[in-house]
Amino acid sequence: MIWQGSPAGKEFLTHEVIGSSMGKTIAEKILSRASSTDAHAGDIVMAKVDAVMSHDNAHLVSKVFRELGVEKVWDAEKIHIILDHRVPANTIKSAEGHKAVRLFVKEQGITHFHDVGYGICHQVMMEMGYARPGMLIVGTDSHTTTYGAIGAFSTGIGASEMAVVWATGELWLKVPQSYRVEFVGDFPQGVYAKDAVLALLEKLGADGANYKCIEYYGAERLSISERMTISNMSMEMGAKAAIFPFDRVTEEYMRNFVHNDYNIVHADEDAVYERVMEVELSRLEPKIACPHSPANVKNVSDVEGKAVDQVLIGSCTNGRLDDLRVAAQILEGNNVHRGVRLLVIPASRKVYLDALRQGIIEKIVEAGGVILNPGCGPCLGAHQGVLADGEVCLSTTNRNFVGRMGAKTAEIYLASPATAAATAIEGVITDPRKYLSRV
Repeated sequence: MIWQGSPAGKEFLTHEVIGSSMGKTIAEKILSRASSTDAHAGDIVMAKVDAVMSHDNAHLVSKVFRELGVEKVWDAEKIHIILDHRVPANTIKSAEGHKAVRLFVKEQGITHFHDVGYGICHQVMMEMGYARPGMLIVGTDSHTTTYGAIGAFSTGIGASEMAVVWATGELWLKVPQSYRVEFVGDFPQGVYAKDAVLALLEKLGADGANYKCIEYYGAERLSISERMTISNMSMEMGAKAAIFPFDRVTEEYMRNFVHNDYNIVHADEDAVYERVMEVELSRLEPKIACPHSPANVKNVSDVEGKAVDQVLIGSCTNGRLDDLRVAAQILEGNNVHRGVRLLVIPASRKVYLDALRQGIIEKIVEAGGVILNPGCGPCLGAHQGVLADGEVCLSTTNRNFVGRMGAKTAEIYLASPATAAATAIEGVITDPRKYLSRV
């Protein structure tokens, strides 16, 4: 399908970088620039990356790197390593892996290294300004798509691929076809970005955007945090990248950083899209992904009353300040149900400190929540909240596959922080709107 019209936010540009050919999507423009070619969907290009990211799996990447026989990484300033998956180390094996990463970082002179407790890799990449508009960024984590929230083409790759990137600064990519998603209207009370992306997953399915780049429009009222939630979970429908075009919200966000060396990239008015869809926000209800797929989506009202053993609020999807704030608003003056464990993980040290200063952490703890250090532990079933046989967890994370958070017989439901907080109080899956009407 072809969509024609003026891209939202174009009138706000202060400077713009475009390719030499007309009719290009954002993905085609960024990959044209990165490969110094006139790239179009379906082309295979050799692209120079602008930044790379690895977490604990940097240990594996470094092993493969050494096998290549290369002595020094191509650019120590463009490699970012953030320990977050098993922090603090949960086993001797993890501790040895962390030690090896620290030694490699020192040996190679890698400057952008963040050790235990700094935060979840994607949150840190955004907070520190390592991810910037118009960049080509690759990371050894599937949810690297998160940085599309500020207009970057960011995607996940494997450890072996990353080792080659560390050595050369380049990798080959097939230029993806693009989808265009239009958000229409405003969120009603009790509905959030997590509900919007779950609604899209319900429509597209787990493979409905395989190796596609999704461009999101109509998001002028969505914060960067909300955009991160949507770009993050776009991977669960198979997206190669998920990009929000640069607009006033992006411009304001980028003022937090001293540098301004980024490229503003917009799709051409006659860009070709394989598919165009609308998401009517005003018609959405709180959504929930039921076991055992992020695409097994229903309205929360359809599954209310399901008893839970654990509630988890956090992760790279929903562990930011606005997420913790809405949870605290619901929890204030209430108590976590006696049969429920409420675990809360700020996405970074900065989020943790901001939540402390604003009294958000105090409200959560007073209600009975347990605050964990910034990291990924429970999300991937590594530690700090592993589920036992038959247990049920409602989580704000991005995946609910069999065995994802522990026992294979456990059940995981995915929902917004508001739904999670209401559920923690009731002890059963609960529509958050009745609590939000009181705050």
